Amino acid sequence: MFLPLIAFGQRDTTVHERALTLEEAIALARTQSVDAAVALNELKTSYWEYRTFRANLLPEVNFTGTLPNYNKSYSSYQNSDGSYSFVRNNTFGLSGALSVDQNLWLTGGKLSLTSSLDYLKQLGSGGYKQFMSVPVSLELTQPIFGVNTLKWNRRIEPVKYEEAKASFITATEEVTMKTITYFFQLLEAKDDLATANQNKKNADRLYEVAKAKRKMGQISENDLLQLKLNALQGQADVTEAESTLNAKMFQLRSFLGSSEDEVLNPVLPDAAPDIKMDYSFVLNKALGRNSFAQNIRRRQLEADYKVATARGNLRSIDLFASVGYTGEDHTFSTAYQGLMGNHIVQVGVKIPLLDWGKRRGQVKVAKSNREVVLSKIRQEQMNFNQDIFLLVANFNNQAQQLNIATEADVIAEKRYQTSVETFMIGKISTLDLNDAQKSKDEARQKHIAELYYYWYYFYQIRSLTLWDFERNCELEADFDDIVRK
Repeated sequence: MFLPLIAFGQRDTTVHERALTLEEAIALARTQSVDAAVALNELKTSYWEYRTFRANLLPEVNFTGTLPNYNKSYSSYQNSDGSYSFVRNNTFGLSGALSVDQNLWLTGGKLSLTSSLDYLKQLGSGGYKQFMSVPVSLELTQPIFGVNTLKWNRRIEPVKYEEAKASFITATEEVTMKTITYFFQLLEAKDDLATANQNKKNADRLYEVAKAKRKMGQISENDLLQLKLNALQGQADVTEAESTLNAKMFQLRSFLGSSEDEVLNPVLPDAAPDIKMDYSFVLNKALGRNSFAQNIRRRQLEADYKVATARGNLRSIDLFASVGYTGEDHTFSTAYQGLMGNHIVQVGVKIPLLDWGKRRGQVKVAKSNREVVLSKIRQEQMNFNQDIFLLVANFNNQAQQLNIATEADVIAEKRYQTSVETFMIGKISTLDLNDAQKSKDEARQKHIAELYYYWYYFYQIRSLTLWDFERNCELEADFDDIVRK
């Protein structure tokens, strides 16, 4: 009964009454529930974070400009005799720079190719204008011995995105599990109301028969009063069952995003498919496809990255170098001529000399934190394997439990009908009749509960393995198509 992952669309038009199968409830939950919308938005967030990381590896074109720069002020000027005077400035300027920047993931540096032009005009009488050009300059910024963040991100971000995709499919299966819970709660409430109505009807009929028998002296006054209590209790059970049904109806409607005017009539699912699961197979699928596996890998990489960062900071040296040409003149065209003799060369470094052991302390902290993370991962891995083992065992046992509960439900119903007929002819007491009714009600509830556990375990294993055991294939989704809708 697997339903493939489907895109999130608009709400269905509501109707006043509809029969709802488990498959239809799951489909509605995957398209309309708040939980499904949250899972989709979390996937979109991870998708665009990954796209942003990919964009950081591509060239980036930037323009920086001051348009315009007007300056009318006084500034101090030192004369040849050492005295100072104020000189009036009245200038108009323009400046612009176009750069192409490329992050170098192999080395962790950054390479920039820049071209700039500055224009300055003196305003007022006798003013002049001046152009200064830097047709081309090449600048490299490179950390030496430090951690290569880009290279680490190339290892971490793909794992992080794979984790997000697996989490989305898992979240979709968890929506299914929650739907199954609400669906069977409503189904049980509906069945309880039907049972309460039937029991009340039978209790009323038996009480009327008992009054006639009492007049003929065929039953005792105690039995008559007991049957009257049964009739009153039947009415109370109907009222309580109606309230419970309304509450469970509202709960499922709210989760599915259905209209409050819609009356949902859950249909009891058919017999569950006969599937036997192998622990080793389930564990291998879970370890290979579950987001938990990607989560472990990501956390290990992030812990290693923090240690590498702390170690790199021990002897980190930042190197920057720039080469290019420049020219200046009173006209635009000549500012780009005679550049060969006007070189720009810059080389510089930044070297930490003394930090009183701060960086070494950061390395120790990072290493200790990594050991903590690895210890937690080992414990989580053991718990994960144990949970898989218990879940597979519960599912394999559940099929037998369901078969027993189904057969017991049929037998208890027949026994009750026989008890009613036997009581009518005075062969059994009210205590035996009440016991038959109680067994019938409990057997019906047990049948529905065991059916619920079967499907819940089934989808819980699917959510952990991301594997369709009915079709024997992987649970997949077109993520690019989903996030663009």
